[in-house]
Amino acid sequence: MGKSKLTMFILLSLILGVMCGWLFPSFSVKLAPLADGFLRLIKMIIAPLIFSTLVVGIAGHGNMKGIGKLGIKTLIYFEIVTTIALILGLVFANYFHPGSGVNISVSKASMNVVEQMQSSAHTVNTGNILHDTIVHLVPESVIQSMAQGNILQIVFFAVFFAIALASIGERGKNVTAFLSSIADIMFKVTEYVMYFAPIGVFAAIANTVGQNGISVLTVYAKLIGTLYLALIVFVICVLLIACKIVRIPFLSLLKVIREPALLAFSTASSEAALPKAMEIMEKFGVPKNIVSFVMPTGYTFNLDGSTLYLSFAALFVAQASGIELTLTQQIMMMLTLMLTSKGVAGVPRVSLVILTGTLGTFNIPIAAVAILLGIDQVLDMGRTTVNVIGNCVATTVVARWENSFYYDKMHAFISRNK
Repeated sequence: MGKSKLTMFILLSLILGVMCGWLFPSFSVKLAPLADGFLRLIKMIIAPLIFSTLVVGIAGHGNMKGIGKLGIKTLIYFEIVTTIALILGLVFANYFHPGSGVNISVSKASMNVVEQMQSSAHTVNTGNILHDTIVHLVPESVIQSMAQGNILQIVFFAVFFAIALASIGERGKNVTAFLSSIADIMFKVTEYVMYFAPIGVFAAIANTVGQNGISVLTVYAKLIGTLYLALIVFVICVLLIACKIVRIPFLSLLKVIREPALLAFSTASSEAALPKAMEIMEKFGVPKNIVSFVMPTGYTFNLDGSTLYLSFAALFVAQASGIELTLTQQIMMMLTLMLTSKGVAGVPRVSLVILTGTLGTFNIPIAAVAILLGIDQVLDMGRTTVNVIGNCVATTVVARWENSFYYDKMHAFISRNK
């Protein structure tokens, strides 16, 4: 299936999914297995793809000193960009006051969910955050990490494995060649799985609208509109400028990553977009070792859309609860979110879990979090898309910082995808 045709089918599936969920809600709710099945197809690819590409990228180059420099540069970029995202979320929430005048009237079922999330968040905020993050980084069993889809732990093991593989020289070349073949096979598997994307997208969006009703797109218009505006401003003022600095045509980049971006938007899952995004960025001119390191690591440390949402949603809840936070309190909240948002990407409803725990730290009532439950899927679609775009931009920035971006390859790829 041609790339343009697949993109067209995904977009068409998105529109049909909204219509189906609106007109046939009871039927649409039953489509959940199709959406879940597609996401499981994606998840089965991730572990072998990340492991093989990262090991080949590192061991194939054999520059161990370079890996350390790459890691430091990557984390510096991640921290700068996510901090800007947090600040932007606070700015928009302070300017537009999306929580002002909200009537906090929630169901008992919603409050039960929020209380469960508060319990889940307890360990995130009351323990030693740095200690928990470091411990979470190291896998007890790499097989268990692969089974659970813990991306950061897979990266941790793959880096150690690659360094050991490179250190034994000629004896490890057969293993490197074998894993290189595995990586090529997994990219081909990704291509096959993408044929099912229109079905997965249709089922996911129809299920969302069928469960919540079409009103979910309009009832909280101010909240949804303000957040999406903040995300758009972040993309234009941060990601576009980052691309300008490293001389990458941003609009061309958006065009070539439209498929993973659409997948992320319609399924609200960053994992759904990861394999395809990695494949595209390598073809776009980013070296394999940088793509295979920066992209998976970014799914823990560079969730631009999610971090912006956290600060925005925290102030929304405070405003809805009638609480005015001072500038000092907001700064302290931002610093707390900078820590608590790292290393817990595998937690279900991760943004709401972190949000609930952070609110508890600042003695803000959690009742208003239940308001977000009804539209969390819609909000998640936007922030997840920005997460994917942000990680694609990160690979180009880091590659340029390393003086290893292939501009000729980029121009050729852009020409083929016009």
